[in-house]
Amino acid sequence: MASHARARERPNSVWAFLTVVSSSETTRTDSAGVPAYDSVDVSVLVIGAGAAGARTAIELAERGVEDVLVLGKRSHGDAHTTWARGGINGALGTHDPEDSWAIHAADTLNEGHFVNDPDKVETVTKQMPDRLRELDEWGMAFSRTDDGEIDQRFFGAQSFRRTAFAGDHTGESMLNTLVDRAQELSVPYRENVMITTVLSDGDRAYGAVGFDMDTGDYLLFNAGTVVLATGGYAAIYNRHTSREDENNGDGPALAYNAGADLIDMEFVQFHPTGMAVDESDPEWEPWSGRLVTEAVRGEGGHLYNAEGERFMKRYSPNQMELDARDVVARAIAQEIAEGRGTENGGVYLDLSHKSESFIRERLPRMYERFDSLGVDMSSEPVEVAPTAHYGMGGVAVDGYGETSVGGLFAIGETMAGVHGANRLGGNSLAETVAFGAVAGERIAERADSPGHLPEEVLDDVAKPQLRDLAALAGREGTHEVTDVFTDLQDLLWEHAGILRDETSLRAGLDGLDRLREKAGDMDVGGVTSDSFEFAIDIGFMLTAAEAVLRGALQRTESRGAHYRTDYPDTDPDWQRNIYFERADVGGMSMHTEPVGTPSETVQEALDEGYELDYHQLE
Repeated sequence: MASHARARERPNSVWAFLTVVSSSETTRTDSAGVPAYDSVDVSVLVIGAGAAGARTAIELAERGVEDVLVLGKRSHGDAHTTWARGGINGALGTHDPEDSWAIHAADTLNEGHFVNDPDKVETVTKQMPDRLRELDEWGMAFSRTDDGEIDQRFFGAQSFRRTAFAGDHTGESMLNTLVDRAQELSVPYRENVMITTVLSDGDRAYGAVGFDMDTGDYLLFNAGTVVLATGGYAAIYNRHTSREDENNGDGPALAYNAGADLIDMEFVQFHPTGMAVDESDPEWEPWSGRLVTEAVRGEGGHLYNAEGERFMKRYSPNQMELDARDVVARAIAQEIAEGRGTENGGVYLDLSHKSESFIRERLPRMYERFDSLGVDMSSEPVEVAPTAHYGMGGVAVDGYGETSVGGLFAIGETMAGVHGANRLGGNSLAETVAFGAVAGERIAERADSPGHLPEEVLDDVAKPQLRDLAALAGREGTHEVTDVFTDLQDLLWEHAGILRDETSLRAGLDGLDRLREKAGDMDVGGVTSDSFEFAIDIGFMLTAAEAVLRGALQRTESRGAHYRTDYPDTDPDWQRNIYFERADVGGMSMHTEPVGTPSETVQEALDEGYELDYHQLE
């Protein structure tokens, strides 16, 4: 590897005065090859400092639980939430008073092709009007109507305008609001900590092991409750909307390794509009696959192929560019595959029929981004192509976010159940605050003191993990970490991308076995190096990748974001969820379970057949 040094930016921190180390921290050493480590006792350990983790911690603090510690893998306030731009859903009825939480739930189930958990969908949609008002009370800079109400825009596959927004920087504004609220409540936080394992005996969680990414110190957290709020797994693909150091599947893998089940991992959303660029141009290459928010289409953007045809008329004449993300993504992929794509392998997204002032007001970040690259969105189109964006699958949890492992919760994109086979745009941010509140309330009911770490878990799980981390640091090997990392992403894109079939999926599993062998012989730097972090990420990614490939192979139908060219139809018998569990012998095993039934109220909304009329935008 060219360099093992870590160059980490240290921006001014809005959380800085909250950085704490528990007063019960001690340093432990062991003569049996276990490196020195710091031990921290805490009642509730929240792993992940984006919206889901922050909202959970806020709920706990408001309910009087003081012994909480939030861990962030990056600097304070630097979380993937800030990259969610388009909006957050809730049936406020600002423009469309006939909207309701039940119609929101019906849209979510329709978009998820009815493999969502109806109870979890209802939890989110019922909560969201109050969660939006709450964010407003806490000072979130929502875009407003002329009357001063929270504005709401159209988003794909939604029957009404229910996506609240702050320009096109909604996630950033939301996280800033949550951080400010956490500050008011003096929520303790520790930055630049990476967790590598959850301490568990398979029945209960007792804490976690990790390391300080700045100092290289090894850390053991003894906790009564552990909350995983670490994001998803879309970055296991080579073309994606995440940063390379995010959404690598660490949360699902941590839960899986601790004994929890995963579910729906085959359902990966490919956003229709990632940036398509000339990758030979060093100015443009870093932007390949980066998200062009759905808000561009929500504000009236048109899609054209290289022949100047507005091709969505052929695929979805009623909903056009605002059909479901899976429909639009496959349409774009089809245009490109049939030779009607641009030189950069994309299509054109055009908003030039709108005024510059309109675009600057409604889509300021998008306008600024392309303007900095020499493209004026008010006079010319931008090039876009599908890109991996979101994992609908994740950790199987109950109605409060708790896994089958007692004391271990998973929320936000780390959990599964809300989105089914395809996520409704604007529901990701909604899920974070809704389930953050629900999980926080549940944990507060029983949070007491730090748990007692059993000696057998310390000896059988914690100490071996610490020894493994020490052995990995500075290890010499044949393969560069970055090469294995990239090869794994390429494999997923090639074999489990937008279009899938049995032959390709089996080849992907064979390739995964070869990559595992390479991963065992990598050249790794010290604990504070990028290569050490990415080597650990590769372990998480291998688990997520295997589940995606195995689930996609087993699901012999096409449903939502999962499209099998050898099984192009949706099979009613496959209205089931696939569960992935860690078997005692033989690795990953799977079983299926039927989905639940919507409530009577939601079923009535489904029967009404509400649907967006795109032409309201024309």
